[in-house]
Amino acid sequence: MRFFSDNTASACPEIMAALKEANHGRARAYGDDEWTLRLDAALSTHFGTPVRAFAVITGTAANSLALATLSPPYGAIFAHHEAHIAVDECGAPGFFSGGAQLALLPGAHGRLDAATVGAALAAHPRHLHSVQPAALSLTQATELGTVYRPTEVASLCELAHAQGLRVHMDGARFANALAFLGCAPGDVTWRAGVDVLSFGATKNGALSAEAVVFFDAALVRDFELRRKRAGHLLSKSRYVAAQLLAYLESGLWKRNAERTNRLAQRVGAAAGTALLHPVEANEVFVKLGTARRQALRAAGFEFYDWGPEAQGEARFVVSWDQPEEEVQALCEALTRVS
Repeated sequence: MRFFSDNTASACPEIMAALKEANHGRARAYGDDEWTLRLDAALSTHFGTPVRAFAVITGTAANSLALATLSPPYGAIFAHHEAHIAVDECGAPGFFSGGAQLALLPGAHGRLDAATVGAALAAHPRHLHSVQPAALSLTQATELGTVYRPTEVASLCELAHAQGLRVHMDGARFANALAFLGCAPGDVTWRAGVDVLSFGATKNGALSAEAVVFFDAALVRDFELRRKRAGHLLSKSRYVAAQLLAYLESGLWKRNAERTNRLAQRVGAAAGTALLHPVEANEVFVKLGTARRQALRAAGFEFYDWGPEAQGEARFVVSWDQPEEEVQALCEALTRVS
C-alpha cells in the first residue's frame, strides 16, 4: 500500500488516449504542431486572461527556467526554506540563472507571510557587494500540503512588486490548491499579481507534462531563448501538449484533485493529534515516532520519513489512482497506532 508520492502513480486513461490520438502521421516540430499551437488558447481560457504557455517535461525545468527569466545571475530569489527549489532541485535555479542565489525564509506550515518577506527585503543590502533582490517564489500547494489564500498571494505580490521583484509560483500541485480553494484559477495567480506559473500536471495524472505559463508577455522572448539553450525545446512537443490539453479540456485536473484531497482529508482526520499541518491538498504529515512508523510498515504501508530521524515524522501522499480500500486501511491503522 504505497503512499510514497503522487509521482509513483500511473497515467490516467484520458492522458493515454490523448497520446494515442496524437500519435499518428507527421506533425511540425519544435512547437509548430496543432496541439502545441492550441496550448495558449486552452490555458488562456483556463485562467481567464491571455497567456503564453510553454510545454516542458519536468517541474525542475519549469521552475528553474522560469526563475532564470526573472532573475539575473547576481539576483536573489526569496522563497520558503522548505520550497522544492531549495530542497529538491540540486541547485538548478542557480545553475539555469547563471548564479542567482536563494534567500530562504521561515514560515508556519510551509507558507510565507508578508511580515516575514517584508522584513527580509528591508534588511537585505542593495549595495554593489550584494546579490540584488530579484524574485519571490511561492509554492501552491506548499511542500507541507497547505494552501495560500488569494488574499495572501495578493499581499505578497503587492509587497514584492513594490520592491521591484517579480513573482513566480511553483504549481506542481496547483490543481489540488484550486480544488481546496474553490476559486477561479485566475484569482490566485494573475489577479493576485503572479507573473509566471509553473503549471504541474504530472503529479495529478499526466505522464510527464508541465507548462510554464506567463501572465506578462514581456518576459516571453527571454524565456524562449533560455529554454532552447538549456535543451528543453522539445522537438516532439505535441506529445506533452496533447496531455495538457486533455488534462484541461476534460476537467481531469479537477476530478483527480478533488478526489485526492477528499481522501487525504480522511487520512488527516484518522491521524488525530499526530497531525502536524492542516490537510489542504493531498499530503498528510504526522508525528509518529519510531515504533509507530515501524508498525505501519510492518502492516504493509509504504511512506517517506520526513526530516531528521529523531523527529519521528512521516509524510503520506494520496495519488489520483489510490484505491479507496488502501486509504481506509491506512485510516484504520493510524487510528490504532495514534
